[in-house]
Amino acid sequence: MDKLNSSESAAAELSPIEQGKRLAGYKACECLRDGMLIGLGTGSTAFYAIERTGQLVAEGLRIKAVATSEATAKLAAARHIPLLSADAVTELDVAIDGVDEIDPQFNAIKGGGGALFREKIIAMMSKEVIWVMDERKLVPAIGDFHLPVEILPFGASSLIYKIDHLGLKPRLRCRRGEELPDWTCPTVRRQIEVLQNPSESKQLWVTDNGNLLVDLMVDAPLDLGYIQKNLLPLTGVLETGLFLNICARMYVGGQGTVREIINPSPAKR
Repeated sequence: MDKLNSSESAAAELSPIEQGKRLAGYKACECLRDGMLIGLGTGSTAFYAIERTGQLVAEGLRIKAVATSEATAKLAAARHIPLLSADAVTELDVAIDGVDEIDPQFNAIKGGGGALFREKIIAMMSKEVIWVMDERKLVPAIGDFHLPVEILPFGASSLIYKIDHLGLKPRLRCRRGEELPDWTCPTVRRQIEVLQNPSESKQLWVTDNGNLLVDLMVDAPLDLGYIQKNLLPLTGVLETGLFLNICARMYVGGQGTVREIINPSPAKR
């Protein structure tokens, strides 16, 4: 059995949601051409784009890639995808990534996997950004999914107090197992205790950049203007999981098919 048929057989064992993710991830890779520099995203749907890219490389496709996380770099290396550092290039042809929520205006939340800072850097380096997802990720208004914020560890206690004072319901992200996020610190006081206790601080989710993550437990619809005006200027806030009108097109997998949705006016980068 050849690799593609073997892959198709494995896909038949997937749940409907995973099948949708796979369809979207594979479809996005149809744009790849010899000589391209590509950005590889992070997360459960981006995984399928990485998987398909590896298959294409094995079939002779000549591309080079920049990974948005250490986890993605490991997946790509295992599939013999040639990797470059982000500093080796100034521009990428395309970035293919997943998304946590996206509305009809192409405003999105990303960062559930903790790679939001690098994902945004790669997106801003790319001529085109393609997002892949299953149908659940399409929402009327973003905000039901927590909004990740990457913050500097130095002075994090004070910053969390300030974010809470803005009414944005911060939850310091901890780690349960290798990948699963854990929000067992519901109060600001408890979050500060964890930061101050060396034994407990080992539970903190540390990004590939060495920073911390705070998830804002706000509700939809998200007040984008309020967040941009009040949260982003706070010293110590490095980046948020808001990706506003960055994506040029998205592929949505579900019920055995893939829909392509094109953004009529993506923001210039």
